[in-house]
Amino acid sequence: MSTFVARPVPQRRTSGQRHALIATAHMRLSILMLFLGAGFLTVIGKIALLGFISSPAGAQGAAVNPIVRSDILDRNGEPLARTIDAWTVAVRPGEILGDRRFLADKLAEILPGRDSDYYYQRLTMKVKFTYLDRHASPAAVNAIHDLGEPGLVFAQEPERLYPQSTLAAHALGYIGPIGDDPTIAGRAGIERAFDDRLTAPGQRGKPIVLSIDSRVQAAMDSELGRAMASFKARTATGIVLDVHTGEIIAMSSLPVYNPNKVGGTSADAMRNNVTQSVYELGSTFKPITMANAIETGVVPNMAKRFDATVPLKVGGYTIHDDRGDEQKRWLNIPETLIYSSNIATARIADELGEDREKAMYEALGLHGRPLIEVKEKGHSIWPTYWSRTAVMTTAYGHGMAVTPLQLANAYATLVNGGIFRPTTLLKVAPGKAPAGRRVFSEATSARMRQLLRMIVLMGTGKKAEAPGYRVGGKTGTAEVAGAGGYSKKVNVSTFAGVFPMDNPRYVVVAMLDSPIGNAESFGLTTAAWTAAPVVSRVIARTGAMLGVMPDANRDIDVSDLTPLVWRAPGKDSTKTVE
Repeated sequence: MSTFVARPVPQRRTSGQRHALIATAHMRLSILMLFLGAGFLTVIGKIALLGFISSPAGAQGAAVNPIVRSDILDRNGEPLARTIDAWTVAVRPGEILGDRRFLADKLAEILPGRDSDYYYQRLTMKVKFTYLDRHASPAAVNAIHDLGEPGLVFAQEPERLYPQSTLAAHALGYIGPIGDDPTIAGRAGIERAFDDRLTAPGQRGKPIVLSIDSRVQAAMDSELGRAMASFKARTATGIVLDVHTGEIIAMSSLPVYNPNKVGGTSADAMRNNVTQSVYELGSTFKPITMANAIETGVVPNMAKRFDATVPLKVGGYTIHDDRGDEQKRWLNIPETLIYSSNIATARIADELGEDREKAMYEALGLHGRPLIEVKEKGHSIWPTYWSRTAVMTTAYGHGMAVTPLQLANAYATLVNGGIFRPTTLLKVAPGKAPAGRRVFSEATSARMRQLLRMIVLMGTGKKAEAPGYRVGGKTGTAEVAGAGGYSKKVNVSTFAGVFPMDNPRYVVVAMLDSPIGNAESFGLTTAAWTAAPVVSRVIARTGAMLGVMPDANRDIDVSDLTPLVWRAPGKDSTKTVE
């Protein structure tokens, strides 16, 4: 007998109940979608946060404002300063999951220059974030990434790179923070002078093109460095200047620094001696005095003579020459410069007088600061009182101090036809040189070209000659002034040269501060033996680069002046000691 079990009959849902169930399902789906969306937002937010934290700008203690700067090029398009994307490797010590010692060993293998202990110390620091390497190569970044450690982070940040290292460092300058201000900006040289232009958004891709020729700059650095080491000089300075445009083709100041890494650099290396330091530059001033005398009519002809037979006493001061007996006589104009006579030059300055002498110095830009774009500029030192003695002594470079750049510009004016132009570190387009202002007549400039050439052919500048390049110029050996007066043993040796003298193109100045005589100079420290050979070698190395081809069959005509130079019988009367 079977038992019958009754099953309940399902109740039919009303329309209202169905709508309620659908609404509940929609609510649950919406809540699920909100949770999913929140999860995605959280992940995206963390990724963005990690990216921000791992970037240099978000790192605690890092410099702010990593602005991408425009490139700086030399006159031939060679890069001197660039902005690149550099890889940084950093760590968040609190998020390291692996063994720290093992990780430190691996980092020491991948990143050269640091040992395992250094990295272990960084990995165990009680900080949220710290850098391990801010200049890592892409290969190193890939190798570290393969370690799979989540506590290691990577980022790219703009980095200023000076691919030529120390080349033209003082012209370029450098960037970085200063004092308590962490902002990255130009701190010297062109980087500082044109900071706004280099960082302006509208200037991206528009490099600044300098007048510097990196090939000539390298040659000047090399020859100056050689002389500085050989003579154990305290500093060395060199300039190559275009006489018609004012463009600085090379600017060397030694010791030098590496703008890629300025930390720990000495104050001497950071100083730009070309534009900042002022020196008494000795007899290099004599051609300036002579040009002034010719221009003003004090010297109406080259045969006019001045008494150099005995030392000149004026105002309790004695002016003398260190020359042989055959030069202690009345000297004409070519002889005064060839023999570098202080006495004759002082007598010429005495006839010029204070007003005309000061006016000429001012017209040549020797008063004040040099005219150049960089902000690191020294101020010339003039006599506090222009006595008769001061007028005489400054005529041969004693008692007045200027920057080497101001001297170079004065020489450019002497030989280029008499036009003074400001100097520049920016490339000048053909035909766009500033008009300048006339200081000397064409006739005076032409005469000075002859006289400067004769100094190299027959006088103190013989060792500046570079065969085929027709070099002219003047030596200058000045005693160094100190707290106790002028030193008889320490001097500043300078040669200011020009080539080619039959059609001047470039001024080349070399200066050694406190050289020590050696076997090469027969123990002498004068400019004829120390600075003049530097100019010779620089011209020989760079003349062709600058478009001046050596030609042994060309020269400036000095035939009207050579008969004026007296030669003692049986002696080389042009043999000098400066």
